[in-house]
Amino acid sequence: MDRIFSPWRMEYLLQMGAGGKSVPCIFCVRDGDLEDPERLFVGLYPGTVAILNRYPYNNGHVLVAPRRHVADLWDLSSEERSELFSLVSLGTRALAQEYRTEGMNVGINLGKAAGAGIVDHLHVHLVPRWAGDTNFMTPVRETRVLPESLLESRRRLSAVFGPLRP
Repeated sequence: MDRIFSPWRMEYLLQMGAGGKSVPCIFCVRDGDLEDPERLFVGLYPGTVAILNRYPYNNGHVLVAPRRHVADLWDLSSEERSELFSLVSLGTRALAQEYRTEGMNVGINLGKAAGAGIVDHLHVHLVPRWAGDTNFMTPVRETRVLPESLLESRRRLSAVFGPLRP
């Protein structure tokens, strides 16, 4: 059996709370977070946040979430729901313009059984797509090859989403 070592997965497992570790929610904005480029925020609005996925399916994979810590759509106020989906719309346009996408996957996984990696904080995935954007590495080796760093993606998308504001 072939083995491909991916030590970055350990960081992912630890961040997701493997081994009973308590970790801060990636969507909850704390003091100083906006100045930290490693937090990967690309848009911050009164009730909503947009952040790059640290483990993306494709370059530009953005997560949009309400700033309030809620798990389900029905827990959102009408104002929060409206702002959330306004930012989803802005995000799809920003990705299409900046990355010249040919398509987009937009999705919400509600609950662990539905595949939610962060179960208790609702978030929407915006995944840019292009014809032929997967190669043999994904199905054969379960490996993604991404040509752009997360910090470069953050720089590009922050300019399109607008200034970060508390």
